[in-house]
Amino acid sequence: MLHKMGLSEEPFQSIKSGKKIVEVRLNDDKRRKIEVGDTIEFLKVPEEKGTLTAKVLQLRTYDTFLSMYKDIPFSDFDCEGWTMEEMIKGTYEIYTPEQEEKWGTLAITLEKITLD
Repeated sequence: MLHKMGLSEEPFQSIKSGKKIVEVRLNDDKRRKIEVGDTIEFLKVPEEKGTLTAKVLQLRTYDTFLSMYKDIPFSDFDCEGWTMEEMIKGTYEIYTPEQEEKWGTLAITLEKITLD
């Protein structure tokens, strides 16, 4: 199954370069439909120019971003050298603690397939 998701410039380039192999999302209704082996097409936002496609290799759910970041090496997110505080602060710039509490979190391990 094909899923479409927006991705801002920095993580888009990071996945494109192969440095980022784990994408972080809320485990909301849209993400709960993703299965291992599915394909995700990322659209670079906000300009909506550029796509890249990746295959889902693994899905891991966590109650909190903190528990996720304690379990997965920062290098998998292309965040080597970051502190835990920086990881959490950066994530809360995208998602709220209320969203995290409602949905939980999802770590999507990816293998880049193609890019435009």
